[in-house]
Amino acid sequence: MIQTHKLTKVYGGLHALKGIDLHVREGDLFGFIGPNGAGKTTTIRVLATLLEPTSGEALIDGLNVWENKETVRALVGYMPDSFGVYRDMTVTEYLHFFAAAYGIHAQKRGGLVDGLLELTDLTYKRDALIDGLSRGMQQRLGLARTLVHDPKVLILDEPASGLDPRARIEIREILRELQRMGKTILLSSHILSELAEVCNRLAILEQGELVIQGSLDEIFAAARENFEVWLRTTDDARAAVVLRELPAVLSADVDEERAFVRVVLEEGTDIALLCAHLVHRELGVRYLEQQDPSLEQVFMKLTKGLVQ
Repeated sequence: MIQTHKLTKVYGGLHALKGIDLHVREGDLFGFIGPNGAGKTTTIRVLATLLEPTSGEALIDGLNVWENKETVRALVGYMPDSFGVYRDMTVTEYLHFFAAAYGIHAQKRGGLVDGLLELTDLTYKRDALIDGLSRGMQQRLGLARTLVHDPKVLILDEPASGLDPRARIEIREILRELQRMGKTILLSSHILSELAEVCNRLAILEQGELVIQGSLDEIFAAARENFEVWLRTTDDARAAVVLRELPAVLSADVDEERAFVRVVLEEGTDIALLCAHLVHRELGVRYLEQQDPSLEQVFMKLTKGLVQ
């Protein structure tokens, strides 16, 4: 649904994008992450037809975004990280205004606005002035505005920026509902833990280059050299000693505070063999849990931490 081929953008002598090949499939809720200055917003602005690339191409639904700007704009709903609102309008007036701007017939606007207010849980604020809304409500209103023309693709740049935890959860649930409705969503965010919860695929951009893209499992596997298992046995102290006998076990130590054995294993080790070894040594396994790294840890592993 969204593709770029050797996409490049140069500002004077600064290479903001260095030939990136991005692939977002139809129906993806795709996370787009990277440090400040990585080129995320530049990529998003190209996809939203607001910025002409220096070279390469960007496609949405098979259409070159720069050569087919008007058609692509009908397919895309774009929400920038900072957007203006008409603060002296009510919520309903604001959505009616944008529906009219998109050429939606007056007879259809009422039902459309009602549906958008319900989707974004703003029905009870329909007659409130925008100036009196919290930031979280304004973000939801901005998302409703993005959906006025029923776009196939949503491009959202930091939609949860500056929101409190409750507002972030509300935005996250709306995004899940939009994905269930069949929307393709490209989502830029610095809140990596929430991207890991909501996105099915991700890309990491750094210094204008695409570091990696793929499913969460693929990205985690690329960053992982070993993994941890936490377990409890009938004799944890003895289990730690016994597990150190296995070549694939890099370390095994009892965590006295949490009362489990923390085992670090080489990537690809079969956990069943671990259990079999313990049972063979007459140690019963009462609890076992594999500890996956967080997306923050993966991000730190895969990026260099340099800013342009």
